[in-house]
Amino acid sequence: MTPKAETAPAVPSIAPITAASHPITMTIDVGGSGLKSMLLDAKGKPVSERQRVVTPDVPTPDAVLKGLDELHKLMASFDRVSVGFPGVVKHGVTLGAFNLHPSWKNFPLQAELEKRWKKPVRVGNDADVAGYGAIKGKGVELVLTLGTGLGGALFTNGHLCPGLEIGHHIWRKKGMTYEDYLGRRGLDKFGKKEWNKLLQEAIATTEALFNWDKLYLGGGNTKKIDFAPPLNVEIVSNESGLLGGVYLWKDQA
Repeated sequence: MTPKAETAPAVPSIAPITAASHPITMTIDVGGSGLKSMLLDAKGKPVSERQRVVTPDVPTPDAVLKGLDELHKLMASFDRVSVGFPGVVKHGVTLGAFNLHPSWKNFPLQAELEKRWKKPVRVGNDADVAGYGAIKGKGVELVLTLGTGLGGALFTNGHLCPGLEIGHHIWRKKGMTYEDYLGRRGLDKFGKKEWNKLLQEAIATTEALFNWDKLYLGGGNTKKIDFAPPLNVEIVSNESGLLGGVYLWKDQA
Protein backbone atom coordinates (compact mmCIF):
# COMPACT_ATOMS: atom_id res chain seq x y z
CA MET A 1 0.00 0.00 0.00
CA THR A 2 1.28 3.46 -0.87
CA PRO A 3 2.04 5.44 2.31
CA LYS A 4 -0.03 8.53 2.88
CA ALA A 5 1.46 11.98 2.87
CA GLU A 6 2.20 13.56 6.21
CA THR A 7 -0.51 15.74 7.66
CA ALA A 8 0.09 19.45 7.07
CA PRO A 9 0.83 21.50 10.17
CA ALA A 10 -2.08 23.20 11.85
CA VAL A 11 -2.63 26.93 11.58
CA PRO A 12 -1.39 28.76 14.71
CA SER A 13 -4.09 29.54 17.27
CA ILE A 14 -5.63 33.01 17.34
CA ALA A 15 -3.83 35.47 19.61
CA PRO A 16 -5.59 38.28 21.49
CA ILE A 17 -5.18 41.82 20.15
CA THR A 18 -3.08 44.05 22.42
CA ALA A 19 -1.12 47.27 21.98
CA ALA A 20 1.88 45.15 20.96
CA SER A 21 -0.15 43.56 18.15
CA HIS A 22 0.19 46.60 15.91
CA PRO A 23 0.67 47.10 13.07
CA ILE A 24 -2.11 44.67 12.28
CA THR A 25 -2.07 43.41 8.70
CA MET A 26 -5.12 42.36 6.74
CA THR A 27 -3.59 39.65 4.56
CA ILE A 28 -5.41 38.47 1.43
CA ASP A 29 -4.93 35.43 -0.79
CA VAL A 30 -6.54 35.81 -4.22
CA GLY A 31 -7.21 32.35 -5.63
CA GLY A 32 -8.90 30.87 -8.65
CA SER A 33 -11.70 29.38 -6.52
CA GLY A 34 -11.71 31.52 -3.38
CA LEU A 35 -10.71 34.89 -1.94
CA LYS A 36 -9.39 34.46 1.60
CA SER A 37 -8.37 36.86 4.32
CA MET A 38 -7.07 36.94 7.89
CA LEU A 39 -5.69 39.51 10.32
CA LEU A 40 -2.09 39.08 11.51
CA ASP A 41 -0.26 40.83 14.33
CA ALA A 42 3.19 42.42 14.01
CA LYS A 43 4.87 39.01 14.43
CA GLY A 44 2.71 37.36 11.80
CA LYS A 45 0.43 35.50 14.21
CA PRO A 46 -3.32 35.28 13.46
CA VAL A 47 -5.55 37.61 15.47
CA SER A 48 -8.75 36.71 13.60
CA GLU A 49 -10.50 33.76 12.03
CA ARG A 50 -9.97 33.17 8.34
CA GLN A 51 -12.72 34.58 6.13
CA ARG A 52 -13.50 33.37 2.62
CA VAL A 53 -15.74 34.36 -0.27
CA VAL A 54 -16.05 32.57 -3.60
CA THR A 55 -14.04 33.91 -6.52
CA PRO A 56 -16.49 35.26 -9.14
CA ASP A 57 -17.24 33.01 -12.12
CA VAL A 58 -15.89 35.72 -14.43
CA PRO A 59 -13.01 37.08 -12.30
CA THR A 60 -12.49 40.50 -13.87
CA PRO A 61 -10.89 43.23 -11.73
CA ASP A 62 -14.28 44.81 -10.96
CA ALA A 63 -15.82 41.49 -9.93
CA VAL A 64 -12.86 40.45 -7.75
CA LEU A 65 -12.71 43.89 -6.12
CA LYS A 66 -16.36 43.52 -5.11
CA GLY A 67 -15.44 40.23 -3.46
CA LEU A 68 -12.50 41.86 -1.68
CA ASP A 69 -14.82 44.60 -0.46
CA GLU A 70 -16.98 41.84 1.07
CA LEU A 71 -13.92 40.49 2.91
CA HIS A 72 -13.05 44.00 4.04
CA LYS A 73 -16.48 44.37 5.66
CA LEU A 74 -15.96 41.11 7.58
CA MET A 75 -12.72 42.29 9.16
CA ALA A 76 -12.15 44.30 12.32
CA SER A 77 -9.82 47.30 12.41
CA PHE A 78 -6.39 46.89 10.79
CA ASP A 79 -3.43 49.11 9.89
CA ARG A 80 -2.25 47.86 6.50
CA VAL A 81 -2.93 45.31 3.77
CA SER A 82 -0.91 42.58 2.06
CA VAL A 83 -2.24 40.82 -1.03
CA GLY A 84 -1.02 37.62 -2.66
CA PHE A 85 -2.06 37.69 -6.32
CA PRO A 86 -1.88 34.77 -8.82
CA GLY A 87 0.26 36.38 -11.50
CA VAL A 88 3.26 38.58 -12.16
CA VAL A 89 3.24 41.74 -10.02
CA LYS A 90 5.61 44.70 -10.31
CA HIS A 91 5.35 47.86 -8.20
CA GLY A 92 1.80 46.94 -7.20
CA VAL A 93 0.63 46.50 -10.81
CA THR A 94 -0.60 43.11 -12.02
CA LEU A 95 1.01 42.30 -15.37
CA GLY A 96 -1.32 39.40 -15.95
CA ALA A 97 -3.29 36.62 -14.25
CA PHE A 98 -3.20 33.31 -16.08
CA ASN A 99 -6.05 31.74 -14.12
CA LEU A 100 -8.28 34.77 -13.64
CA HIS A 101 -9.07 37.02 -16.60
CA PRO A 102 -7.13 38.79 -19.41
CA SER A 103 -8.35 42.19 -18.18
CA TRP A 104 -5.90 41.99 -15.25
CA LYS A 105 -3.08 42.97 -17.58
CA ASN A 106 -1.45 46.17 -16.26
CA PHE A 107 -4.08 46.68 -13.55
CA PRO A 108 -2.97 48.98 -10.64
CA LEU A 109 -4.33 46.74 -7.88
CA GLN A 110 -2.22 48.22 -5.09
CA ALA A 111 -3.23 51.81 -5.87
CA GLU A 112 -6.88 50.83 -6.31
CA LEU A 113 -7.08 49.15 -2.90
CA GLU A 114 -5.31 52.08 -1.21
CA LYS A 115 -7.87 54.39 -2.79
CA ARG A 116 -10.84 52.24 -1.72
CA TRP A 117 -9.76 51.36 1.80
CA LYS A 118 -7.56 54.35 2.77
CA LYS A 119 -4.81 52.06 4.08
CA PRO A 120 -1.25 51.34 2.89
CA VAL A 121 -1.22 48.26 0.65
CA ARG A 122 1.43 45.97 -0.79
CA VAL A 123 0.71 43.41 -3.50
CA GLY A 124 2.94 40.48 -4.40
CA ASN A 125 2.81 37.21 -6.25
CA ASP A 126 0.75 34.67 -4.30
CA ALA A 127 3.41 31.96 -4.33
CA ASP A 128 5.98 34.48 -3.05
CA VAL A 129 3.70 35.42 -0.17
CA ALA A 130 2.99 31.75 0.59
CA GLY A 131 6.72 31.16 0.55
CA TYR A 132 7.31 33.78 3.22
CA GLY A 133 4.84 31.89 5.40
CA ALA A 134 6.55 28.53 4.83
CA ILE A 135 10.33 28.92 4.64
CA LYS A 136 12.86 28.60 7.45
CA GLY A 137 15.31 31.13 5.94
CA LYS A 138 18.28 28.77 5.56
CA GLY A 139 19.93 27.77 2.30
CA VAL A 140 18.10 27.42 -1.00
CA GLU A 141 14.37 26.89 -0.50
CA LEU A 142 11.76 26.33 -3.21
CA VAL A 143 8.02 26.66 -2.69
CA LEU A 144 5.47 25.13 -5.07
CA THR A 145 1.76 25.88 -4.62
CA LEU A 146 -0.66 23.33 -6.03
CA GLY A 147 -4.02 24.90 -6.75
CA THR A 148 -5.96 26.15 -9.75
CA GLY A 149 -2.55 26.75 -11.32
CA LEU A 150 0.99 26.09 -10.16
CA GLY A 151 2.92 28.80 -8.36
CA GLY A 152 6.60 28.82 -7.52
CA ALA A 153 8.90 30.91 -5.33
CA LEU A 154 12.64 30.58 -4.78
CA PHE A 155 14.49 31.89 -1.70
CA THR A 156 18.18 31.98 -0.75
CA ASN A 157 18.85 32.40 2.97
CA GLY A 158 15.40 33.90 3.39
CA HIS A 159 15.67 36.38 0.51
CA LEU A 160 13.23 36.14 -2.38
CA CYS A 161 14.44 35.73 -5.95
CA PRO A 162 11.55 37.65 -7.59
CA GLY A 163 9.84 36.94 -10.88
CA LEU A 164 10.00 33.13 -10.93
CA GLU A 165 7.18 31.70 -13.06
CA ILE A 166 8.11 28.04 -13.06
CA GLY A 167 4.50 27.04 -13.64
CA HIS A 168 4.67 28.35 -17.19
CA HIS A 169 7.99 26.80 -18.15
CA ILE A 170 7.95 24.03 -20.74
CA TRP A 171 8.21 20.59 -19.14
CA ARG A 172 8.21 17.02 -20.48
CA LYS A 173 6.58 17.78 -23.85
CA LYS A 174 6.78 20.68 -26.27
CA GLY A 175 3.95 23.14 -25.69
CA MET A 176 3.16 21.72 -22.23
CA THR A 177 4.10 23.42 -18.96
CA TYR A 178 4.46 22.41 -15.33
CA GLU A 179 1.06 24.00 -14.73
CA ASP A 180 -0.54 21.96 -17.51
CA TYR A 181 0.50 18.81 -15.67
CA LEU A 182 0.30 19.82 -12.01
CA GLY A 183 -2.41 22.51 -11.91
CA ARG A 184 -6.09 21.69 -11.66
CA ARG A 185 -6.26 21.08 -15.42
CA GLY A 186 -3.63 18.37 -15.09
CA LEU A 187 -5.33 16.79 -12.10
CA ASP A 188 -8.63 16.64 -13.99
CA LYS A 189 -7.02 15.40 -17.21
CA PHE A 190 -4.64 12.75 -15.88
CA GLY A 191 -6.40 11.69 -12.70
CA LYS A 192 -5.11 11.55 -9.14
CA LYS A 193 -2.84 8.50 -9.55
CA GLU A 194 -0.96 9.86 -12.56
CA TRP A 195 -0.90 13.38 -11.09
CA ASN A 196 0.92 12.02 -8.05
CA LYS A 197 3.48 10.32 -10.30
CA LEU A 198 3.98 13.60 -12.17
CA LEU A 199 4.42 15.50 -8.92
CA GLN A 200 7.13 13.08 -7.79
CA GLU A 201 8.86 13.55 -11.14
CA ALA A 202 8.64 17.35 -10.73
CA ILE A 203 10.20 17.09 -7.28
CA ALA A 204 13.20 15.29 -8.78
CA THR A 205 13.39 17.65 -11.76
CA THR A 206 13.31 20.85 -9.71
CA GLU A 207 15.87 19.48 -7.27
CA ALA A 208 18.27 18.89 -10.17
CA LEU A 209 17.46 22.33 -11.62
CA PHE A 210 17.70 24.49 -8.49
CA ASN A 211 19.73 22.28 -6.12
CA TRP A 212 17.34 23.32 -3.39
CA ASP A 213 18.00 22.30 0.20
CA LYS A 214 14.31 22.23 1.07
CA LEU A 215 11.10 22.08 -0.94
CA TYR A 216 7.73 23.15 0.45
CA LEU A 217 4.46 22.03 -1.14
CA GLY A 218 1.42 24.19 -0.41
CA GLY A 219 -1.99 24.98 -1.86
CA GLY A 220 -5.36 23.32 -1.73
CA ASN A 221 -4.41 20.31 -3.84
CA THR A 222 -1.78 19.08 -1.38
CA LYS A 223 -4.70 17.10 0.08
CA LYS A 224 -4.54 15.00 -3.12
CA ILE A 225 -0.98 13.85 -2.38
CA ASP A 226 -0.96 10.13 -1.60
CA PHE A 227 2.79 9.47 -1.20
CA ALA A 228 5.15 10.11 1.67
CA PRO A 229 7.43 12.99 0.59
CA PRO A 230 11.23 12.77 0.91
CA LEU A 231 12.78 14.08 4.11
CA ASN A 232 13.76 17.38 2.47
CA VAL A 233 10.21 18.00 1.20
CA GLU A 234 7.56 19.43 3.53
CA ILE A 235 3.82 19.80 3.01
CA VAL A 236 2.73 23.10 4.54
CA SER A 237 -0.63 24.48 5.61
CA ASN A 238 -2.88 25.87 2.90
CA GLU A 239 -3.00 29.00 5.05
CA SER A 240 0.67 29.81 4.30
CA GLY A 241 -0.67 32.09 1.55
CA LEU A 242 -2.16 34.21 4.34
CA LEU A 243 0.43 33.73 7.07
CA GLY A 244 3.21 35.10 4.86
CA GLY A 245 1.47 38.44 4.37
CA VAL A 246 3.33 40.31 7.10
CA TYR A 247 6.70 39.38 5.57
CA LEU A 248 5.79 41.10 2.34
CA TRP A 249 6.32 44.31 4.30
CA LYS A 250 9.53 43.21 6.00
CA ASP A 251 11.30 42.06 2.86
CA GLN A 252 10.38 45.18 0.90
CA ALA A 253 10.91 47.72 3.69
